[in-house]
Amino acid sequence: MKYTKNLSLRKLLALICSIANKIFDLAPPYLIATGVDIVVRRENSILGNMGVTDLTTQLVILAALTLVIWILESLFEFFYRILWRNLAQDVQHHFRMDAYKHIQKLEMAYFENRQTGGIMSILNDDVNQLERFLDTGANEMIQVVVTVIVISTSFFFLSSDVAILGLLPMPFVILFAVKYQKFLRSKYAAVREEVGHLNGILSNNLTGISTIKSYTTEEYESGRINKASDNYREANRNAIFYSSGFIPLIRMIIVVGFTLILIFGGLKAIAGTMEVAAYSAMVFLTQRLLWPLTGLGNTFDLFQRAMASVNRILGLLERQPAILPGKHEKPLEQYKGDIEFQNISFQYPDRPQLFENFSVSIKAGENVAFVGPTGSGKSTIVKLLLRFYEPQHGQIILDGKPLNEYSLTNFRKAIGLVKQDTFIIDGTIKENIAYGVVDMSMEKIIDAAKLAEIHEFVQSLPQAYETMVGEGGQKLSGGQKQRVAIARAVLKNPPILVLDEATSSVDNETEAAIQRSLNKLIQGRTTIIIAHRLSTIRHAHQIYVIDQGRISESGTHDDLVKQKGQYAKLWQVQTGEALIFKDNEITNKGADCKSPDISNQQAAAN
Repeated sequence: MKYTKNLSLRKLLALICSIANKIFDLAPPYLIATGVDIVVRRENSILGNMGVTDLTTQLVILAALTLVIWILESLFEFFYRILWRNLAQDVQHHFRMDAYKHIQKLEMAYFENRQTGGIMSILNDDVNQLERFLDTGANEMIQVVVTVIVISTSFFFLSSDVAILGLLPMPFVILFAVKYQKFLRSKYAAVREEVGHLNGILSNNLTGISTIKSYTTEEYESGRINKASDNYREANRNAIFYSSGFIPLIRMIIVVGFTLILIFGGLKAIAGTMEVAAYSAMVFLTQRLLWPLTGLGNTFDLFQRAMASVNRILGLLERQPAILPGKHEKPLEQYKGDIEFQNISFQYPDRPQLFENFSVSIKAGENVAFVGPTGSGKSTIVKLLLRFYEPQHGQIILDGKPLNEYSLTNFRKAIGLVKQDTFIIDGTIKENIAYGVVDMSMEKIIDAAKLAEIHEFVQSLPQAYETMVGEGGQKLSGGQKQRVAIARAVLKNPPILVLDEATSSVDNETEAAIQRSLNKLIQGRTTIIIAHRLSTIRHAHQIYVIDQGRISESGTHDDLVKQKGQYAKLWQVQTGEALIFKDNEITNKGADCKSPDISNQQAAAN
């Protein structure tokens, strides 16, 4: 509310300064007319009629008045420029922050169905277009309106009949401007769409530059960028072509009014029915009135670009989150970690049904694991638990209360997520470990790093915990990123821990180190492990084998191996035992046999 009042006050001040500047800017034609009046009518001039009969004194007064007007005009220009530009920066900042905060409330499906670069285009390019208009365009539109009002009023005082002729083109100019800019609106909307598409490809390619280099697809990607950039250029060319025609067409209408005043006003001055000073003022003012209208082309150009961008921003802000938070707040220390999936049915948009009446119960402090082939639904369990997605039917119960009754922020603080792809901010190692935790002491950060077995590595760096890791943690290895993620989870100390493929992309030695850290981390808390490497879940209290969205097997590691089902096949493949397939049965070929090839491994896994 305080910001809104402050913004309204500054808008009012900016408006006043723009109006005052334009009023003083319009004064020179009147000063010129007064000068002509002094020279032509001498003692009978307007100043003479006011009691100043000495011609030199009249000129001195005129000069002093001119100086004051010039100073005031300059001062108000200085103030309106500062006010409008700072206002543009503030509006830009708050628009961007409102859009970004709103984006963070949207469900994961929104991000998975859109290019990151397209979203970046709205947050950056579109917001910048609004700033460019407020920076100059708003003031220009205000001053055009002031110009029309002031000069039109003056004309009727000087000569009403000539004024009517001079203002005759005005309605046509305004009507043409409005109609033409509506026509341009779709052109600029197309420009914004193309720049969003281009930014999407650029963002994606910069993220995957290592893959582009390794596959030597530089030329191919350059071709894609060239095509997208060319489409953007063509959309701009189309908009530029039509917007460039605005000013020449306006000029042809304006010259009619100027010519009419020049001829009919001149005839009245010659006939003596109009003062020469009044005629001079009208000629100068006609130019000051009509020619600035040609500048409406550039102003409307900025306006249409800004409106195309504003429509995209408002379209984003008007999108309502599909997942709404509950109202229940619960202190972190009171979470136990009892989790129950009750008859969950779920499918992603435009995909086959994944879960149907899926149920599983996880007791507080229990360590459970979900395994299965790719696409079976393991990671979706995590997404549903974090309410990244909502099930179509059924519900998830956390500590005896439906998950959707909790505040999103509240219950997510109770869950520590360690993913395969670790999110690393472009900051120091200390900042990354303490990410999401407020006012954590350095001692606790170091303790978390030690438990994650990354402390010695950090200490070997020249700047230790103050070492910058680069964008996306590019200065760290995959294993080091994972250990940072584990240290982050240690520091958060959540009652529920979720490990989603936390060791799948590291070598065996790093996996062993990470596993040691995880074994310490999972003590005393509910732990859900999503794993491909079965060696990491041997000691889980319960293992669930997921196949096409259903639980096909469950039990401890030893129980599942004895069952000789899908889990046993996966275990035998991963331990390197050779397999012989005969009549849909699997037997050991012997220790001296070679490991099975990839196709056999996949067959066994499936």
